[in-house]
Order: sequence, then C-alpha cells, then structure tokens
Amino acid sequence: MSPSIEVIRADITALGEHVDVIVNAANSGLLGGGGVDGAIHRRGGPEILAACRELRRTTLPDGLPAGSAVATTAGGLDADWVVHTVGPVWAKTIDKSETLVSCYRECLRVCDELGAASVAFPTISAGIYGWPMADATRVAVETVRATPTQAERVLLVAFNEAAEQGYGAALG
Repeated sequence: MSPSIEVIRADITALGEHVDVIVNAANSGLLGGGGVDGAIHRRGGPEILAACRELRRTTLPDGLPAGSAVATTAGGLDADWVVHTVGPVWAKTIDKSETLVSCYRECLRVCDELGAASVAFPTISAGIYGWPMADATRVAVETVRATPTQAERVLLVAFNEAAEQGYGAALG
C-alpha cells in the first residue's frame, strides 16, 4: 500500500496533532544532540533518554549504525513512539545515498512492526550533516513512494522554506 504523503512546515516536536511515530534524525550515540535530535529529547523528556540508555546498555552497545532504525517511547511528545535513525554525513566525493535511502526504508519497516498508521519525518541528514536540501528532499519523497508500508499517512516535516520547496519540487 502506498501512503498519502503530506508536506507541512512545522516544528516536528509540536505538530499540533497526534501521530503514531515521530522520526528522530539521531546521532549514533542515541543520547541526544543538536538539531532535531536535541529538540526531540528536550520536548519528549527524560523517558526518551532513559529508553535510549537502555538500548545502549543492552542491544546497541556500540550505538545505532547509519541507515538503521530503532523505536523508543515518545515520552511527552504527542506520538506513541519515536523511531530513531542515523543519517549519513554528506560527502562530495563519496556517494552515501543508499545509506540515506536505508534510513527511510528502515523507519517505515519499524513503523510497520509497531502497527503505526501515521509517521512524521524530518529532513534526514539535511541539517548539521550537510546533505544538499534538494537532494535530501528528493530522496525522502522517492523512497517513501517506493517503499511498501502499512502506514496510511506520511508527513514530511519541513523545518524551513528550502525544505518545503524541495519537497514540493520532488512531489511534482
């Protein structure tokens, strides 16, 4: 099944409506950081950090590899779960696009395991990881469209005008 895809310009931690899953563009340590990751940890509260620490203590002692995804509680966010994924750092000389594609596929796979009907994605790797916005938004749209999922609704959350325009162009 192909989900409906919507683009909204918003703070992913304060969408103004409940979604089943909010995706976190995390770092491999899973213990918070800057950008989306820091905002999710701050707004979601200590439950998210505690769940991430437990993952590090048990199943992910070396951290979450780039392109993978894992779920935790959403804490105080208006969602049931947070699905954490680690995007690749953009490099002009090394093609890491398959890792970025994997982030979206793996998040949708985890969403399906959770039975999630709705998921909100940030623009993975387009912030501090330096991925060019037009390409990051194109990869997001193409991957969501091409990945079979049980999710009925995917929100692509644009944090700025460039992301919003990139998603608009990619959706056609």
